[in-house]
Amino acid sequence: MQGRPVDKRLRLIFAGLGLVLMVAIAVWMLQGLPEGRARSFVLGLRAERLAGLLLVGVTTGVATVMFQTLAGNRVLTPQIMGFDSLYILLQTILVAGLGITGFASIPTWSKFLLDTAVMIALGCILFGSLLGRGSRDIARTILTGVILGVMFRSLSAFIGRVLDPNEFAVVQQSSFASFGHLDAALLPVAAILTAAAVGLALSMAGQLDVLGLGRDRAVALGLRHRRVVFVTLGLVAVLVAVPTALIGPVTFFGLIVAGLTHGILRNPRHAMLLPAAGMIAAIMLIAGQLVFERLLGQASFLSVVIEFAGGLFFLYLLLKGRIR
Repeated sequence: MQGRPVDKRLRLIFAGLGLVLMVAIAVWMLQGLPEGRARSFVLGLRAERLAGLLLVGVTTGVATVMFQTLAGNRVLTPQIMGFDSLYILLQTILVAGLGITGFASIPTWSKFLLDTAVMIALGCILFGSLLGRGSRDIARTILTGVILGVMFRSLSAFIGRVLDPNEFAVVQQSSFASFGHLDAALLPVAAILTAAAVGLALSMAGQLDVLGLGRDRAVALGLRHRRVVFVTLGLVAVLVAVPTALIGPVTFFGLIVAGLTHGILRNPRHAMLLPAAGMIAAIMLIAGQLVFERLLGQASFLSVVIEFAGGLFFLYLLLKGRIR
């Protein structure tokens, strides 16, 4: 009997999130539609961008919740593992090696696959080499990721000093997330990777619940701790690599989404947390892009506001002593 009010509250929360998401999608698709032949073109364009926003939202939300469960810390995000810095380093190397013309001539899907493959390879090498030595190396893995991120940023800055101003401007443009320019050709591959990773993550929800109890308790309950940790980190690598290669690096967005998810649900079950995180992230991206694109006329960029708000939220968590 005691579980029923909680279940009812969760059903109401998911119903509310679903309703808000559907309203946001409807407004995104239908607001300000032109008349005549242009209507079908605009609808198709909006549908492609909507699919991209949904993919980025779902991957970022799910990856951050899983990573925080693994690390046992609500302040850490997967981006500290060096994926964003590696992405920027890749763009810098490509521009320096190929020049502006050569960089621009690379097919978008080839660049997407290259970026995704390199970031996933980094995750597999890092996780496999460290976690293969013992299941207690999570902290060392995270610390190594932080150090690699600093090294990648330093290398990017070093190479950037030898670029001419035009090449450096191209690198800078590639270094910031762009929610308004999504290549539709990349969506099928990104959708397949996302569906596979999210589906596997949801199938592991029960194991993630046990993993969140800590290593000793998880092992005592019979969890194959090292295997679950390795698979979880691999999924996080995929879910971080896809949106980063699709739109560029966004450091603090996942932190905001995970904080809102835990605050709204107040429930440790990952079968609830993972879909809720994806829905909240999608709502934030769609609503935010609507405001900045159609109400403010691109007076600012959503990625800038997300990074600013995420930085403030990060400081709030630190000041409140929420590091666990």
